Amino acid sequence: MNDVMNVEELFNSNVFTLSKMQERLSAPAYNEVKTVMEQGGELTMATANEVAGAMKKWAQEHGATHYTHWFQPLTGYTAEKHDAFVSHPDSSGRMLTEFSGKELIKGEPDASSFPSGGLRATFEARGYTAWDITSPAFLKESACGVILTIPTAFYSYTGEALDKKTPLLRSMEAISEQALRIVRIFGNKSAKKVTPSAGAEQEYFLVDEDLFMQRKDLMFAGRTLFGAPAPKGQEMEDHYFGVIKERVGAFMKNLNVELWKLGVTAKTQHNEAAPAQHELAPVYESANIAADHNQLVMEVMKRVATEHSMRCLLHEKPYEGVNGSGKHNNWSISTDNGVNMLDPGATPHENVQFLLVLACIMRAVDRHADLLRQSAADAGNDHRLGANEAPPAIISICLGEQLEDVVKQLVETGEANHTKSGGKIQTGVSTLFDLDKDGTDRNRTSPFAFTGNKFEFRSVGSGDSIAGANTILNAIVAEAFCEAADRIEAADDPETEVHDVIKDYMTEHRRIIFSGDGYSAEWVEEAARRGLPNIPSTIEAASALTTPKAVKLFEKFGIFTKSELCSREEIVYENYAKTINIEAMTMIDMAGKEILPAAQAYAGELAETLMKIQKVGMSSEAITKNLKDVISSIEEAQKALDSLREDEKKGGLIKDMKEKAFYYKDTVCKAMEDLRKPCDALEMMVDKGLWPFPTYGELMFEV
Repeated sequence: MNDVMNVEELFNSNVFTLSKMQERLSAPAYNEVKTVMEQGGELTMATANEVAGAMKKWAQEHGATHYTHWFQPLTGYTAEKHDAFVSHPDSSGRMLTEFSGKELIKGEPDASSFPSGGLRATFEARGYTAWDITSPAFLKESACGVILTIPTAFYSYTGEALDKKTPLLRSMEAISEQALRIVRIFGNKSAKKVTPSAGAEQEYFLVDEDLFMQRKDLMFAGRTLFGAPAPKGQEMEDHYFGVIKERVGAFMKNLNVELWKLGVTAKTQHNEAAPAQHELAPVYESANIAADHNQLVMEVMKRVATEHSMRCLLHEKPYEGVNGSGKHNNWSISTDNGVNMLDPGATPHENVQFLLVLACIMRAVDRHADLLRQSAADAGNDHRLGANEAPPAIISICLGEQLEDVVKQLVETGEANHTKSGGKIQTGVSTLFDLDKDGTDRNRTSPFAFTGNKFEFRSVGSGDSIAGANTILNAIVAEAFCEAADRIEAADDPETEVHDVIKDYMTEHRRIIFSGDGYSAEWVEEAARRGLPNIPSTIEAASALTTPKAVKLFEKFGIFTKSELCSREEIVYENYAKTINIEAMTMIDMAGKEILPAAQAYAGELAETLMKIQKVGMSSEAITKNLKDVISSIEEAQKALDSLREDEKKGGLIKDMKEKAFYYKDTVCKAMEDLRKPCDALEMMVDKGLWPFPTYGELMFEV
């Protein structure tokens, strides 16, 4: 328990960092790599060969036998194909190892076996992976051995992006270019690059592996499709920030070690609101690397959990009736000479650059609220958004009292001349320090909240990639920066124009600001009066990708082509239909083979007991009622099961993916709810010894 861990030595030990490159490369090669990383361009083949040789030698020193191009296809997961460092044996039969610059830069996976939304047919198989020099290579340690893992982008043979990394990198270049125009207006001539940063707070559940393996719904769907509430849930609010159980603590300790080795800045760990729910938060970093690291976090969580005889659940709503899991995406933008463009300073009303940036973000979020909503949309998140622990499907911005007051002054009077201060909290205890009070409270019901020097986009689901959300954020803000810069640069009096742009944008888009209770019914009505979109489901959000304004935005900055956008909309429909299909088929299997047979067996036992009681002339009123209730629920469940089977069969015949997705949402999901209700009622009646799988109480409290 008291083993000493040197975190500084451990951190990045499995990462081929810039410092390791500097040690192993010639000075010209290192300088060329650093220049390309910072400014773009292509490496010469001579330098690529030198980097590949140094990378291979370093990896082999750590026991690596294979390398892989690691990429993020449109499945939402990562993909990898391992190749050994081997070539043809020499004349003496001795095995030679090699890894060339060409192999480092380019790979050729099969593109037809990943989602493409119609961009690739089965017979059109060729695809390419391209090394992302901005994200460092690392070593993955698993039962496969040690694998040199090279982050890459993924393209079709005809050049379309088939991954999540490529659009993110394109959006980062777009916002950098436009943000530089903004800082130049305010006299910053030395900045050469503006980088969006992100940090994803990752929520997750743990469940005992033996119990997990007894639940087909957890195995196949990642969430419970049946389950009556446990006697105790989260209503006592005792799990949040509570003492971490020893078994979970051992998992967290191991998880931290594995993540630190991979360069992931895992910082915060704690119990979340629901039983068996927890959270990990990193220090935020470049959005591209943050997205890569979050994919690693999810992957390592699952692997480490199995080492502790547990399973990690990343579904947004694994248990009905308790807290769901999200992924709060903290987003900011900073220049390469140290200026955080979202830092308001001590007197925000005097920080004109910050106010212009804020006005542009208000414009971006209001104009493209549908795109931002779509970036957090998937079938799992439909169960979470708008519930008691998650932001609503209505996108709004919470600035807090301090900044809201500044905006109000600018809109109503044309200038801001003061900023509210937070003051002090008097503890009333002589041995305790009085506390500086922030000028703004936190609002956990807001989907997009300003939190000091960054925005927190809280809608992203726990199992989703953050690449999509950050791509959208970068793109929409780049557009707003571009339009503002166009006006200011063309003005005869730029200083006056800056103030006019701020006032115009804040006045036009003030409707997007809301700091109240985002869970209330009153807000839904108020948002409708303001004209803010309320998009309730994933498939209703999908069309936001291909509206004329979206296509214009993405094509203007070279982030997506129209065909890439159309393909992604099609993939949303396809993935949704497939997800609900899997859930429906799992429910049919569990209800037909497990729940109903158990309930029928229990009804038989009750009937036999009833006959024995009646035979001896004792009162049988209670057991008669019990038997009637069980039989009634069995009949209701059987009817619902037959209906779901029929609806599922009809759904399988629909060819058009959009039509299919809406059919599954409107018809199959309703049939699934109708089946769950009587089955959950049966769980509360059937003898525990006959019930075929673990209950909520066991799943959430036996960890």
